[in-house]
Order: sequence, then C-alpha cells, then structure tokens
Amino acid sequence: MKKKSSFWKAGHTPTLLASFFYFDLSFMVWVLLGPLAVQISKDLGLTPAQKGLMVATPLLAGALLRIVIGVLVDHLKPKKAGAIGQLIVIAGLMWAWLGSLKTYDSMLTLGILLGVAGAAFAVALPLASRWYPPEHQGTALGIAGAGNSGTAFAALFAPSLAIAFGWQNVFGLCLIPLGVAFLVYMIFAKDSPAAPPPKAMIEYLHVLKDKDAWWFMFFYSVTFGGFSGLASSLTIYFNTQYGLSPVTAGYFTAACVFAGSLVRPMGGIIADRIGGIKTLSFMYIVAALFLFIASLGVRSPILALPVFMVAMLALGTGNGAVFQLVPQRFRKEIGVMTGLVGMAGGIGGFYLASSLGYSKQITGSYQFGLTVFASLAIAALLGLSAVKERWRTTWGSAAMTTARI
Repeated sequence: MKKKSSFWKAGHTPTLLASFFYFDLSFMVWVLLGPLAVQISKDLGLTPAQKGLMVATPLLAGALLRIVIGVLVDHLKPKKAGAIGQLIVIAGLMWAWLGSLKTYDSMLTLGILLGVAGAAFAVALPLASRWYPPEHQGTALGIAGAGNSGTAFAALFAPSLAIAFGWQNVFGLCLIPLGVAFLVYMIFAKDSPAAPPPKAMIEYLHVLKDKDAWWFMFFYSVTFGGFSGLASSLTIYFNTQYGLSPVTAGYFTAACVFAGSLVRPMGGIIADRIGGIKTLSFMYIVAALFLFIASLGVRSPILALPVFMVAMLALGTGNGAVFQLVPQRFRKEIGVMTGLVGMAGGIGGFYLASSLGYSKQITGSYQFGLTVFASLAIAALLGLSAVKERWRTTWGSAAMTTARI
C-alpha cells in the first residue's frame, strides 16, 4: 500500500486524470471510421482494399502528426498544444457532420482530419510524465495511456448510433463528449514546472542518430501498431469473416479493445516492478502466438473472440511496458521521443489495417496479413534480446536510475 499512496502524492493527479480523459475521447474519434466502415462501404460501394485503406488513413495521419505535435509540446508546452489539437478535431467533426461525404476521396480527407485526434498521444503522455519521478513513470504513463480505451467506445456505440441516426450524424453526436473533455482539460490540466527547455529543430534530428530511438520505435510499432490496427479492423473482420451484423461485430471488437486498453496501466505497473524488458519479452511471445492462431482462421466467432482478446491483452500490456522504458532512456527528450515512438506505433497500425484489406482482396483471406504481423512480433522479441544486456549495463544500470529495467 505504501507504493500506491506514495504514487498519488508524487505528482499532480488532476493533470493525470484530465490527460487520460482527453486522450480517451480523442482515441474514440481517431478510430471512428473502423466501426462505421461496414455501413459507409455499403453506401459508397467500396472494395475490401478501399475499406482497409479508409480505416487505416487516420492511423497514418495520426502517426505523422505526432511529430508535429511533439514539436509543439516542447515549444508551446503540452497544455496549449493539446488545446490547439482539440479545436482542430472539433472543427473537422463539424465539417464531417454538416458537409457532403458521398465519395471515397471525401472519406480519406476526413481520415486525415481525424488523424489530429490520434496525435493526442504526443500531448497526454508528456503532460502527465513530467509531473512524476523515474520510479513512477510506468504507472503514470500507464494510467494516462489507458486512454486507448476510447477506441472501445467507438466500437461499442458507433454502429448502433449509425443505424438509429445515420452514420454521418454520428460525427455530430461525437461533438458532445468532445466538448465536455475540452472543458475538463482546460480547467484541470496544468503544465509541470519541471519541463525541459525547448530545443532547436536540429536537436530533434539528433535523437534519430541514437540507435536506441530506432529500437523503441520498432518495438512500439509492433505493440501499439497491433493494438490500433486491430481496433480499426476487427469490426470489418468479424462482419466479413463470420457474417456478424455491424452492431454485433462492434460489440466483439469493443471486448477485444477494452481488454487491450485497460491492461495498459497494468503493463506500466508490472514493468515498474519486474522491469520493462522482461515484461515486454513475455508479451511479444504471447502476442505472436495468438496472432498466428488467428491467422489459421478460427472456425466460429465465439472461438475467435478469446483468441483476439488474448492477443490484445498482450499488445496492450506491451504498450505500457515500452513507455516504462522510454522516459528512463530519453528523459530530457521525452516530448520528441513520445512523438517519434508514437509515430512509429501509428505507422504499424496503418500497415496492419491496410494490409488486412489488401490481403483479403488479393488472396480472399486475412491469413497472410495476420501471419506477417505475428512474424513482426517475433522479430521484435529477437531485437529486444539483442539489446537487453547493453541497456541493463548502461543507462538502465542501478547506478543510473532507481527504476527497474
């Protein structure tokens, strides 16, 4: 109990919870096209590949915009950068609600605007992280990062709201919770006084000269890429593979996404206790195994559901573990590293979501797309095994940090 109470006294709880709430609703909007894709593609007559690219576009846009937001976080401070992003998303949703979305191109444009919501990651994590000491980074970033659960709300409510009100009106209905989140954020979130000074643009490029930055980007492209790619694609998968209705497919997706997002804080807590490397290694093994089982084509949706849930549990826990390690290695560059690592995660999600669509269109099956991603989890495990000794004897040694690596 002592550790828990010291955690709640160590930082700024209103900022931590406001970060989580803002992140949660931003992620709900970010993946909104996935749960609506069945109805949208029916109205617009999209192919499997177009459907896959449509739901993947916000993931790629969000990934690239995380760098922009990461720079803004360091120069304007996290709170102001987050406020700007939220206002852009609200304006984009208003356009989607009141505008004309009758073509594939207009859906891709909307996907780019929704990408700004995905960049919330680069605000929420530094906003929370800067308030907490090294030994509580995993827990703090796990709680802030549990905003991943917003993707489950999209899967849970969007398909049934689309049936009741029409899918275009869902974008208007989203303005209500986003408005509430904006007010909560503006009232309760505060920038940490311990923020590092802003860096010149060239210094952001310097981080990329460090090979550890590339390792973290790769590791997160698998854990978060798997999580976000599946969150965007599973409604389509359950609908196409098993003939489930959009609403039922949304419920199945929500169960998987809740599993993956709610354990993110657990991933941070476990990593604080036993070390991020050990936690991450185990999670890659579990994720690879269950993604491979899924690729074999489970016969019924009732059996497929637990397979995807376990895969998402592993990926979600891995997300928390990666961000227990990043602040230990790049504490002074946490703003830009959150942007870079987050960008890699979004690119991983874009790859998975789009490759599933192309896999279905070209081969008639999702097997190839899922098999390749399972193989990437194995590659990440091998990469982690290659660097762990060096990490534990340099920046992760007991002489350098109080945190477990």
